[in-house]
Amino acid sequence: MDKTEFSHIRHHLGKTQRQLAQLLGVSPKAIQSFEQGWRDIPVSTERQALLLMALKSPQNRKARPCWVAKRCSEETRQQCPAWEFQAGHLCWFINGTICQGKVQESWDEKMNMCRKCTVFVSLFSLNQRDLPGRPTPYHGAPCRGETNES
Repeated sequence: MDKTEFSHIRHHLGKTQRQLAQLLGVSPKAIQSFEQGWRDIPVSTERQALLLMALKSPQNRKARPCWVAKRCSEETRQQCPAWEFQAGHLCWFINGTICQGKVQESWDEKMNMCRKCTVFVSLFSLNQRDLPGRPTPYHGAPCRGETNES
């Protein structure tokens, strides 16, 4: 996650730096440093920020489970933590899920795959209109004839 994505999430959540710091369990100075690009955003902070964004999304309640959207076999479902915890719309948040037939080795590898996945994209797609500036990897580009501000 880069500083622009992080800042967009804070603004979408309607939080001040201090309020987001409290939610994420970090200092307000850390939030400022993340948004300025002075410090890398830790994976734990990225995960929490994305989870808060997902929970606020109206798509959260309507999302199809990943195993339905991806047509996973019964065998794959039985081995996958997303199925075990019945968290098919939050599969991207859970390490060890089976995507494209294998478990991803790291958060970065997992997120590279998730940001292109219909489950992840659909969860965040309605939020694109609320975010200013350039499209981010999990929001995608606007439809033809639209802008991010429309």
